[in-house]
Amino acid sequence: MPLSEKRKETMYKYAKENLKRIPLDVQKDKYEEIASAAASNGETVNGYIKKAIDIRIESEA
Repeated sequence: MPLSEKRKETMYKYAKENLKRIPLDVQKDKYEEIASAAASNGETVNGYIKKAIDIRIESEA
């Protein structure tokens, strides 16, 4: 089922007010390594990277 225009507007407004994009470029072979590790843990690449960042931040606190 496609998203309604109202839902799209709501999602865009939320993202604009609450999210900040972080561009990340990696070598293709590194991406495949990350994707494989994420998949073996039942995670998305995005979720895997966010979790790695959280672990690093917590270990430095």
